[in-house]
Amino acid sequence: MELKEAATAVRRNAHAPYSGFLVGAAVRTAGGAIFAGCNVENVAYPEGTCAEAGAIAAMVAAGEREITEVYVIAESPEPVTPCGGCRQKLAEFAAADTPVTMATTAGVERTTTVSELLPGAFAPRHMER
Repeated sequence: MELKEAATAVRRNAHAPYSGFLVGAAVRTAGGAIFAGCNVENVAYPEGTCAEAGAIAAMVAAGEREITEVYVIAESPEPVTPCGGCRQKLAEFAAADTPVTMATTAGVERTTTVSELLPGAFAPRHMER
């Protein structure tokens, strides 16, 4: 299964009873494995989980640590970018030039990179003493 198919399939499992906005995300690792996640809303807003965060959590739980490609899909008029928190989460595990494809369920796609989504990302180098 490729990233697009994985993200599209998992999107159907999203738990979004409050917003009705279903999102699917998939990440590919350096080893070629694909991990997917969907958004999970909670009545105690904003305690939900974004699709990207779910995919990253599945990746880490499997022992992987390096993202080489990202795909995010939602039903919207134009491709939806990851939120600010998810941009930082992606930057934790992906190189600056890692491609991030954002798509609509109607087939519109836009590809950018992690660094274009989050210029000046907070990084481990900022923690050096």
